[in-house]
Amino acid sequence: MSSKTSFLSRRGLFSGAATVGVVAAATAVLPGVVKPTAQVAAALPKPTRGGGYTLSEHVQQYYKTTRV
Repeated sequence: MSSKTSFLSRRGLFSGAATVGVVAAATAVLPGVVKPTAQVAAALPKPTRGGGYTLSEHVQQYYKTTRV
């Protein structure tokens, strides 16, 4: 009897099959996950006398989250 070494073990086979399954599942799911692009607000003109603070929607949202 000759001892023939196999490069493909049962554990390696199942590991490879599991990897292929995970990649296939991720490929099937990811195209459906599309984030809508955020709309960029038009840049406001710079104030003539300095002081560029404006109470924008983003700042108002921040203030709402900090209320107790």
